[in-house]
Amino acid sequence: MTSIPLIEARGLRKHFERPRRFLAKAAAPLRAVDGIDLQIAAGETLGLVGESGCGKSTTGRLLLRLIEPSGGTILHHGEDITRLGVAAMRSKRRAMQIVFQDPYGSLNPRMRVDDIITEPLVIHSVGDARSRAARVRKLLELVSLPTSALQRYPHEFSGGQRQRIGIARALALEPEFIVADEAVSALDVSVQAQVINLLRELQRDLKLTYLFISHNLAVVRNISDRVAVMYLGRIVEVAPAAQLFARPLHPYTQTLLAALPADHPSQRKTHVAIRGDIPNPNAIGIGCRFASRCLHAQPRCQTEDPCLTPSGPGHQVACLRVADGSLPA
Repeated sequence: MTSIPLIEARGLRKHFERPRRFLAKAAAPLRAVDGIDLQIAAGETLGLVGESGCGKSTTGRLLLRLIEPSGGTILHHGEDITRLGVAAMRSKRRAMQIVFQDPYGSLNPRMRVDDIITEPLVIHSVGDARSRAARVRKLLELVSLPTSALQRYPHEFSGGQRQRIGIARALALEPEFIVADEAVSALDVSVQAQVINLLRELQRDLKLTYLFISHNLAVVRNISDRVAVMYLGRIVEVAPAAQLFARPLHPYTQTLLAALPADHPSQRKTHVAIRGDIPNPNAIGIGCRFASRCLHAQPRCQTEDPCLTPSGPGHQVACLRVADGSLPA
C-alpha cells in the first residue's frame, strides 16, 4: 500500500496473565495475540479468519482499544492511538465502532430501541434532543426498519432485526471504521445474506471500512477485498480474497479451504490432510506454530519462527518452505 492505511497494527500483542495456584509456580501468560502486523486501507473490507480461539476477536477489540495491548502499536491515519489518554481516546472512538456477534446479548433488554440508538449520541454530546431524534429515524431507515420499532424492546424482534438495530447503533456517531465480529454467525443463512447485503450497501453509501471477523469462509469470500488467516495468535497468510481462495500457499490455509464444500456436486475437491490437534495455547514453544500438524514440516520448522514475507503481488505468507521455494503451491 502506498498511501497511509486507515488502520494499522505493528507488532501487536495481547498476553493474558493467568491466575497463580496456591504454592505453584507462576503460569506463563496466555499469548492470545502474539506480534501481528495488519494494514486496512480506507474503504476496503479485510476478512479475518481462523479456528475458534486463534485470537480473531481479541484482535478486533485491540484495534479499537476496547482492551489494552500488551505491546505493539495501533495507528489510525498514522497516529499512534496506544499513546492517547482517556479524553483523547474517547473522542477517537467516534470514528471506530463495533458490531457484536450476539444480537440477543449485545442489546440492553430494558431499553427501547429509541434509547439504545440514541445512547451513543448522548454519551458524546452530539446535537440536541430534536436532532438526535431525527438522526435515529434516519438510522432506522438506513437499516430498513420502520419507525414504529422505536418504542419496542429487543425481545420483540427477530435475530436479524436485532442485528440491524446493533448496526444502527454502531452507525450513530458516523464512524469510518467498523469491526464486525462474527456479525452474522448467529443468524439463519437467508438472514445472513440480507445482513451481508446491508453491510455492502452501507459501505458503498457511507464510505465505511470493515474488519470482518468470521469462521465462515464462504461468507468471508463473499464480502472481503483481502483476507488474513490467523492461527494461534499469529497471521500466517494475507492476500486478496480471490487470490487466496484460488491459490492458498500456507499449509494451514490450504487445509481450511479444502474443508469448504464444492460449488457443484459434479466438482471434486482435493483432500488436504492434517494431523493432530491444535497445540495447547498455554504452552506455545519456539518455531512454527503449525509445525506439529503440518505434513510438510521439516526439523528447522520446529526451531525457526517464520514471519510474513512477500510471495507475489499483495500476497504474504509465514512459511519457511514457501519462502525458500521448497513447498510450491
